[in-house]
Amino acid sequence: MRWTVLALLLAVSMAVGVAADDPKAVTFGKADLGKVPAGWKATQTGKGEGSVWKVVEDKTVPSKSGFALAQTAEGPGPLFNLCVAENTNFKDVEITVAFKANAGKKDQGGGVVWRYKDADNYYIARFNPLEDNYRVYKVVDGKRVQLATKEELKFPAGEWHTLSITMKGDAITCSLNGKKYLDAKDDTFPKAGKVGLWTKADAQTSFDNFQAKELK
Repeated sequence: MRWTVLALLLAVSMAVGVAADDPKAVTFGKADLGKVPAGWKATQTGKGEGSVWKVVEDKTVPSKSGFALAQTAEGPGPLFNLCVAENTNFKDVEITVAFKANAGKKDQGGGVVWRYKDADNYYIARFNPLEDNYRVYKVVDGKRVQLATKEELKFPAGEWHTLSITMKGDAITCSLNGKKYLDAKDDTFPKAGKVGLWTKADAQTSFDNFQAKELK
């Protein structure tokens, strides 16, 4: 499967200290239908029932694979739902993912995490179509701190959008559907870490075409 190939490429390349030169986008397949795919780990920041990730059928995915990785639970308001690619380790990184907000009364949408140390320490960029805003945060010891925001940004739920971030040194840039909206600087997490996916509370969101590559 394509995502398995990428995971293996990343694992091998990280073992020698460099990222794959031309990583392919991670897509998801029928073999993992109804479960978290191998190489990924579902976890959460905060307490409560939630963070249920699994591969689902979706004929609308941009990759045309017919499957997406989705967060499917209605968690409580303070809960952050995480699904982390375990065989990854990036410092200066570019991450891109396609996402679709399926449901959520408290929250919608979602995004990516990077320089992930553990479930209480990482960076996030996310778009929320319920609130019409795009934000970048850091989570330190389980507490979220906003670094930058773009308000009154309207992109509809129920459609696929592309979120991307870059971080080099302490400089973060965040784009949505090919346009840059956010810049921030922060040095809380200076070391390499894992990358992955994120939603909040009851935000039930599908993801496709996940890609992370090292910045030279």
